[in-house]
Amino acid sequence: MAYIVVLNPIIIGGIPGGEKNADVLGNVLPLAQVAAVTALVAGVMSIIFGLVANYPFAIAAGLGINSLLAVTIAPQMTWPEAMGLVVIDGIIIVLLAVTGFRTAVFNAVPAELKAAIAAGIGAFIAFIGFVDAGFVRRIPDAAGTTVPVQLGFDNSITTVPTLIFALGVLLMGVLVVRKVPGGLLIGIVITSIVSIILEATLDLGSSVSNPNGWNLSVPELPDGLGGLPDLSLVGDVDLFGAFTRIGVLAASVLVFTLVLSNFFDAMGTMTGLGKEGGLSDAQGNLPGIGRALVVEGSGAIAGGVASSSSNTVFVESASGIAEGARTGLANIVTGVFFLVAMFLTPLYEVIPLEAVAPALVVVGALMIGQVSSIDFTKFSYALPAFLTIVTMPFTYSIANGIGVGFISWVVMATAAGKARTVHPLLWIVAAVFVAYFARAPISDLIG
Repeated sequence: MAYIVVLNPIIIGGIPGGEKNADVLGNVLPLAQVAAVTALVAGVMSIIFGLVANYPFAIAAGLGINSLLAVTIAPQMTWPEAMGLVVIDGIIIVLLAVTGFRTAVFNAVPAELKAAIAAGIGAFIAFIGFVDAGFVRRIPDAAGTTVPVQLGFDNSITTVPTLIFALGVLLMGVLVVRKVPGGLLIGIVITSIVSIILEATLDLGSSVSNPNGWNLSVPELPDGLGGLPDLSLVGDVDLFGAFTRIGVLAASVLVFTLVLSNFFDAMGTMTGLGKEGGLSDAQGNLPGIGRALVVEGSGAIAGGVASSSSNTVFVESASGIAEGARTGLANIVTGVFFLVAMFLTPLYEVIPLEAVAPALVVVGALMIGQVSSIDFTKFSYALPAFLTIVTMPFTYSIANGIGVGFISWVVMATAAGKARTVHPLLWIVAAVFVAYFARAPISDLIG
């Protein structure tokens, strides 16, 4: 999970005076400060979640929402105002959890859809690994082809970092097959050492300057270990400024988008992690889920207050579960390491994404096994389950997969003459997702 401390600043941070990720006034969130608060909030919230919820579901800045902030929200307002919307989003999420509504929706999801969500998350995190390592790449628009992605470059593994990834997948797979304790961590350490040696020999550098280089962190030995973190972004938030700047209606639409993404991303992730760890009951429900959802919602508030973006349960927690994590103790350890990371930025930047991505693929292979509990002979189950599974990686969103699954489940059940068996909350949530997917034309319609 440590990659988020490097990746989050790249997504929402910027260099003063630069255009990348600038808000409406041209201001940016400095990279070093974003890295510090990203580690701070992830550490604190992971520890709290472990203590209160007692599950091994670590928390950090959520991918997807941070991109939404950088690309869509911040250009319309200042960064403090954008983070104010994140805080409001978190408050709403917590209220929905405290009132029991979030738990009720969680428990209303049919067991087959819960299994599909878990399998879809497995496919999603494996796809993240493929993309992060450059094993799957986007075909340039100039190529004039309708095929959107390819294997490596020209359907060939031509870069050393991608080769490291491929070998890492096989190495970790062998360690898991041999039931070696800590196999994933051992695999990451070995591939990182090999990466450092190859970088020292070949001087590949970053993919920014060299297409054949490393995708995020260049595996070079650091000059030093680190220093005191700059936490000056904590508290730099404007709770209601966005409503004044862009209007109540426009700001409310953005909050609705944030709430829906947060609500169902976390629900889907917890469902998948719980099933993978054997922590769920026969219906796929997690005991004490109410406490967990309240703490998880608080991550959005903490992330907004600290300007690190909304924090949520991280799907990469599945790596810890695959190694045997079953209680909140794993979360506490993860949280402590995040806090230590604030002081050791150069050290964790040594590990390239290509050394970590194989673990995501291996864990994805473990999670996809949840499809075995879905009865694909019944098409009214098969289509919603299939759409849930494939939509997550294809749209790079857990929430999108859940939404498509809910809508198709309601439609298929109605077509099969079993509309009365659908839980009322599922009808409501499906209708909300219809509005969510149609939010662009609705926004245009209402100006």
